[in-house]
Order: sequence, then C-alpha cells, then structure tokens
Amino acid sequence: MGKIAASDHPGALELFHKILLASTAIPGAFPPVMIDVEANGNRYQEMHVDGGATAQIFLYPPVLKVADISKQRGIIRQRRLYMIRNARLDPGWAEVERRALSIAARAITSLIQNQGIGDLYEIYSQTQRDGIDFNLAIIPKDFNTSHLEEFDTEYMRQLFQSGYDLAIKNYQWKKLSPGL
Repeated sequence: MGKIAASDHPGALELFHKILLASTAIPGAFPPVMIDVEANGNRYQEMHVDGGATAQIFLYPPVLKVADISKQRGIIRQRRLYMIRNARLDPGWAEVERRALSIAARAITSLIQNQGIGDLYEIYSQTQRDGIDFNLAIIPKDFNTSHLEEFDTEYMRQLFQSGYDLAIKNYQWKKLSPGL
C-alpha cells in the first residue's frame, strides 16, 4: 500500500481506495470490489474481498525463513511479534435450529474460528523456527457480553473497554499458541 500511495500514477489514489475497501468486504455482508488488471496484454476485472476469506491472520509466507535470510545478510537483531486477535479461542456454545440454513451458518462460523486458530499455530511455528518472540492477545474467556448482530455497537464498546482495562492492568501476553 505504501508503494501505491507513493506512486505518481494517475490511478494510484483510486486503487488505494479500492484495496482498502476490498479489505473490509466481508463475503455475504458487503459487495466484492472489482479491480481492473492487465495480464499478457489482456484486460480483466479481478474480484476482491476481505483477506479473511483465505487467512484470518498472516505473518509472512511460511517458506520464507527469516532466520536464515538474516544470517546470510549478517543482520542480527531481536525480533518480537505482537498480535491482537479480535476473537475468543474457546468454542462458543450456540443453539442451532434443525434447519439447513442455520446448520450451514453455524458450520461456517466454526470453520472461520478454526481457520484462525490454525493460522495462529502456523505463525507460532514460524516464530519458533525463526527465533521471534511470540506475543498474543485474545478476547478473554471471561468476556461474556452477548451480541445479537455482527455489528453491535454496544458489544463493541464493552469489548473495547475490556481490552483497555486489561492493558491498563499490564496485560500478560500469551507466549504460546492456543492449546500448547
């Protein structure tokens, strides 16, 4: 995004806005963002949605071994990773109606939650391999405020206050991936 913002290309600002908008385009909740591209002399439109469709959390490609690259280049430094995961990691109980749509919705919710946990395992493995200090913050188990809608502002206010209160009390970052 920095390279796009620094570009003198006349379409840079519009592209920047489209990418930012696409990053919030949750499938099913918001429309996808179409971005014009050119490849091999042909013009296309690519459909873009929230990156959570492929990964909830991303550090860097797992094949990139930061420790090896740093050693090869003579760059020795302490590295720390601080991640704030806006989710609980324990499975949330929910009553599900015996209807296909309700069951499918709950299954998708479970898939998304478990994808995020899997992403944490992958990132934790990367940090251990590459000598990076791992630090994770999550929504605590004792935060039990319920919300009836995905975008419930009262829930969001209470969640913010909970996080703020934990930070003021010197939040103890999780040093291990969930389940370890």
